[in-house]
Amino acid sequence: MQDTAPQTEVPAEDLARHAAKMAKKKAARDKIMATKEGETGLLIVHTGAGKGKSSSGFGMILRCIAHGMPCAVVQFIKGAWDTGERRLIEENFAGLCQFHAMGEGFTWETQDRARDIAMARKGWEKAKELIRDPEIRFVLLDEINIALRYDYLPLDEVLDFLRDEKPPMTHVCLTGRNAREELIELADLVTEMALVKHPFRSGIKGQKGVEF
Repeated sequence: MQDTAPQTEVPAEDLARHAAKMAKKKAARDKIMATKEGETGLLIVHTGAGKGKSSSGFGMILRCIAHGMPCAVVQFIKGAWDTGERRLIEENFAGLCQFHAMGEGFTWETQDRARDIAMARKGWEKAKELIRDPEIRFVLLDEINIALRYDYLPLDEVLDFLRDEKPPMTHVCLTGRNAREELIELADLVTEMALVKHPFRSGIKGQKGVEF
């Protein structure tokens, strides 16, 4: 059906005012961008009670894949889950992205602290190996903040390694709730996901394509 809604003409003076405003914004933006020349590997933290921490991390992994940048994922805690991200990467992009699922579930599921610590240590050793690899440009440490929160890994050891041994052009992203303040202080980019509403509170379980 043809759209018969009346077309509203924008007065010429409004168009001119808008153009002048946008030109001023562009000039200010260009001035700011002219001072941003350097590139470096970033330490990135995604934390907070809201959904989207891992999702954002995997979004950056897909960007790296799209740019042909070798990358890697180490999953702490949730490693036993069958996730869409893991299927997609292992079945289609294994040549560009290594995927290491090292956890066995949340601590209330395993109910074995010694085992949780051992798995977290195994994941951290793999993470260090990947971060040190000069060919890998981005490493996602999914849910490592949970391992640090429960003291499965020594915080000082993790901080010292990231500060002193991370190659200068390698990006590392750490996800999970309750990121430690010392890690936030060390990071270059920190995003806190705020919880506004979540269907879980209304009795809706996690669903494919949304949660995993």
